[in-house]
This record gives sequence, structure tokens and C-alpha cells, in this order.
Amino acid sequence: MILLCLDVSNSHTTIGAFDLASGTRGEVGQGDEALIDHWQVSSDERRTSDEWQVLITGLAARSGIESIDAVSMCCTVPSILVELRAMQDRYYDDLPVAIVGPGVKTGIPIHTDNPREVGADRIVNALAAAELYGGPAVVVDLNGTATIFDVVDADNRYIGGAIAPGVELSLEALARRGAQLRSVELATPRDVVGKNTVEAIQSGLVFGFAGLVDGIVNRIIDSLGADPDHVTVIATGSYPESVVDECTTITTRDPLLTLTGLRLVHERNRG
Repeated sequence: MILLCLDVSNSHTTIGAFDLASGTRGEVGQGDEALIDHWQVSSDERRTSDEWQVLITGLAARSGIESIDAVSMCCTVPSILVELRAMQDRYYDDLPVAIVGPGVKTGIPIHTDNPREVGADRIVNALAAAELYGGPAVVVDLNGTATIFDVVDADNRYIGGAIAPGVELSLEALARRGAQLRSVELATPRDVVGKNTVEAIQSGLVFGFAGLVDGIVNRIIDSLGADPDHVTVIATGSYPESVVDECTTITTRDPLLTLTGLRLVHERNRG
């Protein structure tokens, strides 16, 4: 049985295909052995439902996947969600399809002021963290647009988190608004004290965001009243390695955590 999963964020879409008939799963932190292949494409709001289908079937065919048996997806871009629903109606109408949102079972209690306003990707990440690692845990989703922190407490409940600007968004804003500044490669400079403009920008981004991550994670752990040694901190998303390498609080790297969460959503709703 082939399960297609789509994680659609503001800048990128991650697509994965699982062979659920294999019955095998990876160890904690080692990925999901049932995952056949995965791909990352741009989240283009101009892409139509038919174009999404052509893209997906083309990628799947390259991995020898001839048919899809079920679909699980989460989307944080309303205009793209409209097209994905149209794709579902036209191409997957006879298949079990789970779109994370109200009415879809996730199995993780959401303890926030307004559970309906929590992003679908955040719920899926919290679900995967609770299932794979157990609480207390902090998921740090470092994508281009935002740096998102999601918290699972010791009772495996989603209790909220924090949102900060993303690395790529900050770099673009700096290049656009700074008259004498420009976009640079996101790499670790020779030293925190930059000897030229490029290194100075790299220092601010790499060490600055590493400090942001560590600072917020430490405050979250303090808020939980937990022993730092007993809190799993998971980096996920299309994170820049240069930033994560400088973070002292990250304990696990799982870039495909959201895809695993979508597989879990399918399993909780397939009946």
C-alpha cells in the first residue's frame, strides 16, 4: 500500500511516499524505513490542481511508484489548499484522503487558547515528536519563512510554542532594505568577528539564529520546569546545517519529522 504525503509550507513543499505494506520503521532519529522516497519543490501559489498532479505522478514514477493508495497532507497556504482539494476531488476521489484540520483525528490533545488556529504542520510535528520521542519535547522547525517552536509536555499534550522570523526571510529583508548590504551564502564564517561585510552578515545570521534557538529553547525548558537532560529537542524542516551545527540545545535532527507525522495521521484515520 502506497501512502502519498504532502507537507505544504509557505516557501517549500515536501512530498513523500511510504510503503505501508513493508511493516518496518526506522529507529528513533534514524528516519522511517517505510519511506520509499521524498522530494522538495517550491510552494508555487500559481500551480493548478492538474499541475500538482502532473508533478506528483512524475516524481513518483521516477521512483518506480505506479499507483497511489492513500493520501495524507497538511497545508498552511490557503490558496494552495484550494488547488490540492480540487486535485483530490478529480484524481483521488475513490481513495482515503486525510487533510489535517478540524474533524481529522490526530491523537494528540491540543491545550491552547484556540486549538483551531494552530497550524496543521505544527500539530503534525507535535504528534510525531510525541509518538517517536515522547514528551517533554521541543520541535524546532527551521524553514525559510519562519522559525517555529512547538512544545509537547510530559503527558504528550501539545501546549503551544513560539514563532520567530526565518533565516532566509531575514536575509532577504536585510539585502532588500540595506543600501550597502547584499544577499550572501549562508555559511559559517571564519570567526564571529567578521573581517568583511559578507562575513559580518554570515556571523549575524548563523550565530544570531543559533543564539535565538538556544535562548528560546532554554526558556521553554525553564517554563516546563523540566530537567534539560530529559527534554528532546528536535530540529526539523529544511534547516540550514550551518545554523543547527552552532546550536547547543538541539539533541536530534529529523528533517522528515512532518512526513512521519502525516503517516501517523493516516493510520489514525484509515478506519
